[in-house]
Amino acid sequence: MTDKIIENNQVSIMGKIISGFVFSHEVFGEGFYMVDVSVQRLSESTDTIPVMISERLIDVTQDYQGEYIQIFGQFRSYNRHEEKKNRLVLSVFAREISFVDGEGDKVKSNQIFLDGYICKTPIYRRTPLGREISDMLLAVNRPYGKSDYIPCICWGRNARFTSGFEVGGHVQIWGRIQSREYVKKLDDETTEKRVAYEVSVSKLEYID
Repeated sequence: MTDKIIENNQVSIMGKIISGFVFSHEVFGEGFYMVDVSVQRLSESTDTIPVMISERLIDVTQDYQGEYIQIFGQFRSYNRHEEKKNRLVLSVFAREISFVDGEGDKVKSNQIFLDGYICKTPIYRRTPLGREISDMLLAVNRPYGKSDYIPCICWGRNARFTSGFEVGGHVQIWGRIQSREYVKKLDDETTEKRVAYEVSVSKLEYID
């Protein structure tokens, strides 16, 4: 990844394909498809990460469920309009893929580096058990004037550090992508189970 623009958003995940391919969209005759990849955490739980793959990288007519795959790319976002408002949709955009034998090293199976700018004041708080936590939204620039908006979550000392960050601040973060289920209330009687995606931050630096 020698392209300077690409260096600010680097993802590497390795895991098991757990779905078929679902058509997403087409750009200049090139079809893009979504597929879910299950990635092991250090604990025995897993994260289910949506991946967008070009039909030029893989035969999307085949069923690869149960196969293990290594993916290099970027974590991207777009706004989908629903329920009279926009919803942020996140996925890994694959640039390189390869099939692998098994899961390998869990420590290296889910890594992300982002270089971006704070676009909302971080929300710092303590849990009922006293654990420090901070939610941060990072804007990461793409070519041609576009940006990806990536939710990040920090813990402990990192969370305390972000409590002093201001909108527009330049930060670099290292961490992993995680999925989290939650229940969305649609109206007085209806709820819907959804999955949120965010970056769990292990290290961050503020760039002056």
